[in-house]
Amino acid sequence: MPVHNADIAARFNEIADYLEIQGANPFRIRAYRNAARTLDELPQEARTLLEKGEDLTRLPGIGDDLAAKIREIVDTGRCSLLDRLRRELPPAVTELLQIPGLGPKRVRALYHELEVQTVEQLARAARDGRIRALPGFGEKTERNILQAVEAHASQTRRFKLAVAAQYADTLTAFLRAVPGVVQVTVAGSFRRMRETVGDLDILVTAAAGSPVIQRFTACDEVAEVLSAGGTRASVVLKGGLQVDLRVVERQSYGAALCYFTGSKAHNIAIRRIAQKLGLKVNEYGVFRGEERVAGEDEVSVYRSLGLPFIPPELREDRGEIEAAHAGRLPRLVEISDLRGDLHAHTKATDGHDCLRDMALAAKALGLVYLAITDHSRHLAVAHGLDPLGLARQCEEIDRLNQELDGITLLKGIEVDILEDGSLDLPDEVLGRLDLVVGAVHSQFHLSRAKQTDRILRAMDHPHFTMLAHPSGRLIGRREPYDVDMPRIIRHARDRGCFLELNAHPERLDLLDSQCQVAKEEGVLVSVNSDAHSTIDFANLKYGVGQARRGWLEKDDVLNTRSLAALQRLLKRTL
Repeated sequence: MPVHNADIAARFNEIADYLEIQGANPFRIRAYRNAARTLDELPQEARTLLEKGEDLTRLPGIGDDLAAKIREIVDTGRCSLLDRLRRELPPAVTELLQIPGLGPKRVRALYHELEVQTVEQLARAARDGRIRALPGFGEKTERNILQAVEAHASQTRRFKLAVAAQYADTLTAFLRAVPGVVQVTVAGSFRRMRETVGDLDILVTAAAGSPVIQRFTACDEVAEVLSAGGTRASVVLKGGLQVDLRVVERQSYGAALCYFTGSKAHNIAIRRIAQKLGLKVNEYGVFRGEERVAGEDEVSVYRSLGLPFIPPELREDRGEIEAAHAGRLPRLVEISDLRGDLHAHTKATDGHDCLRDMALAAKALGLVYLAITDHSRHLAVAHGLDPLGLARQCEEIDRLNQELDGITLLKGIEVDILEDGSLDLPDEVLGRLDLVVGAVHSQFHLSRAKQTDRILRAMDHPHFTMLAHPSGRLIGRREPYDVDMPRIIRHARDRGCFLELNAHPERLDLLDSQCQVAKEEGVLVSVNSDAHSTIDFANLKYGVGQARRGWLEKDDVLNTRSLAALQRLLKRTL
């Protein structure tokens, strides 16, 4: 089985952990962390890029040395540097860095002074009172460590949707190639397009005698077989993700798909409806007494309950059943509805491809317009554009639009919203653009009132078009900043500007619930890739999944409009 981006990223993060514990150069440590993040966020598999002969050093944060290590891992499944580091320190010691309050220096002290190598040994040392005696620790620190260990033990690891997709796609293709297998579907929260998933539930139908269970448990991806029987198996992959496989009868496939897709709350509501009709619903079908009346496909299950088919993304018991009863289910937006992308970067700031290459990549996906929105000067880490640099880029866009066929570039900027709510570039510069995308990139810890007022003042700017990644969250890394989002959404309605749904798998921002509020308030949402390279446009599918979870239809999404219709809307905000 192939090596996934997530596998390479895990190895790079493990290398960084070992280097931290050893007290290595911080820049070297950061290089591995950044490379791991790049791989986690990469929409295409690194092995696919290598097979195509692509130069991996074009990827952000990947130099010659790291590119060579990626190739080594893809080709051999191993990394000689990591093997050496593992020989120098016990592998379990890196897990100690996941405990809040334990940095590399403290982990080194615990390892060398108390021979603590695992989380279990750490807990025992804390309970025995041995940690408090170490220099720089003390009784309070010991108590906090014990509390953190207990909290860590109760946490269930979750995987970002795009990371889980790497395994889901590979396993689906693997299982479809098994003799006798007829259907394969990944169910659960993955099918509902949740932003993170705890495990994968895979359902298959297969002919009698198919070796699907045996092939699945013997797959190279598998690190541990938790259970295996005649019709089901549960394994843990080498990447740490648990996968449950169930072989179901063809006549029960739809019922099983409903049951294992969930959510639990949706399934409970469905069972209540069935009970009122004198029916019973379970993973094997819909029954009236002993008679099976539905279950071969999902449409039959819902029809037997007097309901139309409910798309998986809506199955959260948040009004979808009532809407289905009333004939008001939304016709959810599709990836094919998108006509353009209104947030993309080039190598002029922190992107990695030129204007022409970004335009041609967007065109290849069927888009007819692309807004170039490089960063403004305040975001120094991204080498943001000053007025002169932006003017030069606009001239280049004008020249390219004379040459390009089938794709139009729009002139924009992702301008920083400063702490006082002002924008990072002067009015005379912003006024020459097709759109201005405002974004918060600093001062995330302002109070709710100050953060909200800051954004409202920015939205009141006469050249403001759209609020980028409105909550500022990074999934698993940074919580949303404290802001009154309903007030922001209402202000966007009153001001006539738009909100972004950032499709980057680390953001997926707006939240699905906030998309629903925007829809109710009549605020158009733009599903944007925030692409920093040509391959990042592939992330649009995750943004559309989030939009569907937020009940958005084609007409609720700004960038489903034709170019002419879009330009009319943009002019109203400038």
